[in-house]
Amino acid sequence: MSDSEHILSLVSSILALLLIFFILVTRKQTRFNLPPGNMGWPFVGETIGYLKPYCATSTGEFMEQHISRYGKIYKSNLFGEPTIVSADAGLNRYILQNEGKLFECSYPRSIGGILGKWSMLVLVGDMHRDMRIISLNFLCLARLRTHLLKEVEQHTLLVLNSWKDNSVFSAQDEAKKFTFNLMAKHIMSLEPGKPETELLKKEYVTFMKGVVSPPLNLPGSAYRKALQSRSNILKFIEQKMSERLTKMKKGKENMEEDDLLGWLLKHSNLSTEQILDLILSLLFAGHETSSVAIALAIYFLQGCPEAVQQLREEHLEIARAKKQSGEVELKWEDYKKMNFTQSVVNETLRLGNVVRFLHRKALKDVRYKGYDIPCGWKVLPVIAAVHLDPSLFDHPQHFNPWRWQTII
Repeated sequence: MSDSEHILSLVSSILALLLIFFILVTRKQTRFNLPPGNMGWPFVGETIGYLKPYCATSTGEFMEQHISRYGKIYKSNLFGEPTIVSADAGLNRYILQNEGKLFECSYPRSIGGILGKWSMLVLVGDMHRDMRIISLNFLCLARLRTHLLKEVEQHTLLVLNSWKDNSVFSAQDEAKKFTFNLMAKHIMSLEPGKPETELLKKEYVTFMKGVVSPPLNLPGSAYRKALQSRSNILKFIEQKMSERLTKMKKGKENMEEDDLLGWLLKHSNLSTEQILDLILSLLFAGHETSSVAIALAIYFLQGCPEAVQQLREEHLEIARAKKQSGEVELKWEDYKKMNFTQSVVNETLRLGNVVRFLHRKALKDVRYKGYDIPCGWKVLPVIAAVHLDPSLFDHPQHFNPWRWQTII
């Protein structure tokens, strides 16, 4: 058989497979009353258009066009799977309220490949629940009051004191430095600025570039480099585990090492692999969301001097009260007085949309507002679309912390 015949045969086979795929999908869809929408190209679907970068304070051109054409609930083919996309507040709430009953987490395989199979982002069912309970037990209210608040203040002062008068700095870089140092201290008692902390931070930066890159495991790719950095990070954590276990066996525990790693070794029955993936996923989740939120708050506040002034007055009042009582460190009672600060945080999360959408999958056939969501289909609740919905928020594109004053 000649080369041209081989090529013709290959092309014919691919076209036949695509046709069979299209027929099977079409037949399955006819059984259900699916929302309107466009499934796009086979396999790829509309993923490329959906992931096209856009401003954090908008839903993007893709989402706006689809909502305008199909409504707040529509079907698509995203991340290689048939998908129901929801910009509907009621459906989003329904999905989250029925977590583990009708829906479960379903992130792309590439996420599990880089975060680990025991990461809370990819776990479902009882194992996800157990991991979540372990994390929440460590981050209990008592610990937040006695440890975390103090550590937040210390790391904040460390960053502020590093700034020079009349200097220029990157809010995003400073926020990332602050949150990484805080999480490293809280998780493994690593001190900021120390060589081992800086080495871990360098590996983590490479790791993060791969998490947000296309999952192409090719030489020189960001994803391949991230996998290598992940391996280095896990070796670092495992070495810390080994050192801690040796101290525990010899009865030479350091009371200052009151961190997540020590808590897991003492109070959980998790395997070494599970502990490694849990720590990596918490470092990822706590660092990324918090640093982005801090940077966005600074960005929004520079355009709203009235909010800056009210924030200043609120904190000066707390500072004066502490000075009169002879206290220095922040306490939980001080934090509870920061009502307007909380409003600024709420508005930053709403307008900034740190988490734009979630990955879920239907466990059963679900009917909502006359539409069917077939079992096994991916479901994407788009949080940003609800946050920027003018029917739910007056002037949604405007940074207005005072909108939360009547809610708190």
